[in-house]
Amino acid sequence: MANDDFAGTIPSLTLNDGNTIPQIGLGTWRMDDETARRCVRHAIEIGYRHIDTASLYGNEVGVGQGIADAVSDGLVDRDELFVTTKVWNDAQAAADTRRSAQESLRKLGLDYVDLLLVHWPCPKQGLFGESYSEIMKLRDEGLTRSAGVANFYSEVLDELPEAPAVNQIELHPGLPQDAQVEDDRRRGVVTQSWAPLGRAKKFGDGPIAQVAAEVGRTPAQVTLRWHLQRGLVAIPKSADEGRMAENLGVLGFELTDAQMAAISSLADPDSRIGGDPRFFGDE
Repeated sequence: MANDDFAGTIPSLTLNDGNTIPQIGLGTWRMDDETARRCVRHAIEIGYRHIDTASLYGNEVGVGQGIADAVSDGLVDRDELFVTTKVWNDAQAAADTRRSAQESLRKLGLDYVDLLLVHWPCPKQGLFGESYSEIMKLRDEGLTRSAGVANFYSEVLDELPEAPAVNQIELHPGLPQDAQVEDDRRRGVVTQSWAPLGRAKKFGDGPIAQVAAEVGRTPAQVTLRWHLQRGLVAIPKSADEGRMAENLGVLGFELTDAQMAAISSLADPDSRIGGDPRFFGDE
């Protein structure tokens, strides 16, 4: 049964190309095809309209099947969904980027994705600009609606031929990324947060637990609310149906400036989960 409290209520942001992106999505990292199919269909049933995958994840077939199941069951039309995939580091040459995108569409069973990202800059390869330029061409051909990047920072963003629509970066209370968020905002780029809950490492005793108690919500919900009020897009990953529903419960309350600051006070440079984008992929 669809969750009528959530369906269609997640706010969206307007991208610099005029398209819109829902502020909460479902991440699918480390889901196999079978799990992805089940989770994507269920997520759509309870109100998610934004699904994030990547060629690296090895689950684009399952994600596509989950979307197809939801569409065939009458839960949603394709044009109501926002689907993202990404080009991996070994496919940044122009021809390889095109081949990767076409293979992703084949696996997803879709005519287009809503957002196609260069997954990491890998600056020593020197190919991220070529990859992004090819994504721009794919956008002009209608194979993706928007062109974006992931894990980019100011120096590599400077080298792109145009500002991307989205920059998806690791961002959570332990790594609030204030400087990069402001840099993206200055460029007109929407910042999207991967690992937005920081794998719950900051959910114990401390500011998040205290804020959750104050507003009568769960730690995950107040953390996601922190993202939304910062003007970010968050893509929490969960294969648990209860947590998937919980992660949509970000409406109907607001955090005060003091509560926002308390969560941001958890910033800790040692809390990074993934690689440093200045070096990742070039080691």
